[in-house]
Amino acid sequence: MAKIALPRPKGSRSSKLRRHEAIAGFAFVLPWVISLLVFTAYPVLASFYYSFTQYSIVQAPKWVGLDNYATMFTADPAFKVSVYNSAYYAFLAVPLGLLSSLGLALLLNMRVRFIGGYRTLFYLASLTPPVAGTIIFIIMFQPRGGLINGILAFFGIQGPAWFTDPNWSKPGLVLLSLWGVGAGSLIFLAGLKDIPAELLEAASIDGANTWQRFWRITIPLLSPVILYNLVTGVIASFQVFTSAMVIGGTTGRPQESLLMYFIHLYRSAFRYFNMGYASALAVVLFIAVLLITLLIFRSATRWVFYEGELKN
Repeated sequence: MAKIALPRPKGSRSSKLRRHEAIAGFAFVLPWVISLLVFTAYPVLASFYYSFTQYSIVQAPKWVGLDNYATMFTADPAFKVSVYNSAYYAFLAVPLGLLSSLGLALLLNMRVRFIGGYRTLFYLASLTPPVAGTIIFIIMFQPRGGLINGILAFFGIQGPAWFTDPNWSKPGLVLLSLWGVGAGSLIFLAGLKDIPAELLEAASIDGANTWQRFWRITIPLLSPVILYNLVTGVIASFQVFTSAMVIGGTTGRPQESLLMYFIHLYRSAFRYFNMGYASALAVVLFIAVLLITLLIFRSATRWVFYEGELKN
């Protein structure tokens, strides 16, 4: 009697295909997960543990509890100086960077000849290695013969000593941060390109002037981009290191005016080899930046608008 081959159920074939797809997906994701665990999660957890120990490269960790944190807040004057310097820098550099990036993006959004070349030039400036860019700024900000003071002298203004004067070193560092506004301006430019031209034209027909269109339409539609640049700017400002290190070294000269938080952390770890205390500094910085970021996101519900949420 002849045997009749029955077709396999379609369900078994589809489930087998899903299993193969799941295995392939896990295989592609696995390298990223491993790198995340090894290079991010483990260092964070290890730093948190070492913050409760007395630890250096040449000796094993010794549990000291909260001693590192107590020393930080009660017996380390450099900690308070570095917090003040970093907060001062962030308070000025972040809003100034946002305004400069937005203004540059508005200019780069204009329809003029060679606009693509202008966009490339401004972005390339932000790709300059930080050390090279800092050295260029040091030359430009020389008290005698520097470009900036030369321009001020042309208008009859006596320029300050900048990076050799403790009263002007931090403002000079803030101005130096504007060297990288090209990257932020491109993000703003992408947001400007996403604003429907018909919406601006309709507002113009209804009698809205340039300022009203900018304040009532452009800014609300750019608010998600502003939020992104604000958060990344705050995080970066509290981690400023290279430019301050090139100018002021590990001592933060002149007179510790450029002793930033990250420099204090760096010298605690690699100059004094106090890894436990440096880990405590890193934990405090992480918590502080996290709280500031959460506050920004909490406030964002009042001023960040997404598509369809424009106020009348």
